[in-house]
Amino acid sequence: MDEDPDSSEHSRSNDRVADILLVEDDAVHASLMLRALKSCGFADKTEHVRDGAEALDYIASVNLLATRHASIPRLILLDLGLPKIGGLHVLRQLKSDARTRGIPVVVLTSSKIAIELMESYKLGVNSYVIKPAEASKLAEMIAAISRYWLVINEPPPSV
Repeated sequence: MDEDPDSSEHSRSNDRVADILLVEDDAVHASLMLRALKSCGFADKTEHVRDGAEALDYIASVNLLATRHASIPRLILLDLGLPKIGGLHVLRQLKSDARTRGIPVVVLTSSKIAIELMESYKLGVNSYVIKPAEASKLAEMIAAISRYWLVINEPPPSV
């Protein structure tokens, strides 16, 4: 069996929606992030999709099931350099829809292109983070971001 053990570290539960939606196409980065989420107890609350189209499809299917925003993800970790539909387009869609506008979106990217940074904030991103090259630093960062948005931060009542 050559199956990647990390490929099944995320939840695919049909009876509830994940708290965290990880949108990441890079298999190495996704694996590191999923391990970090597992180490801080969020693995069973995470859904991983690999491109922008999958992210929008996931959110659309969640919206069909959601009642009063109770079932939407509480945090979206979004890469910008995605296949099919880019991260900025995903962000634009999320922030233009009243049902998903309040979900915190953290852009996680390797890009230091100023126009992407400015456009992300213009579209309403909650945070723009450059992925560190070192695996341990990436894991620490993912753990800190997840703890902040899911444990420390107090969202408004409508989210």
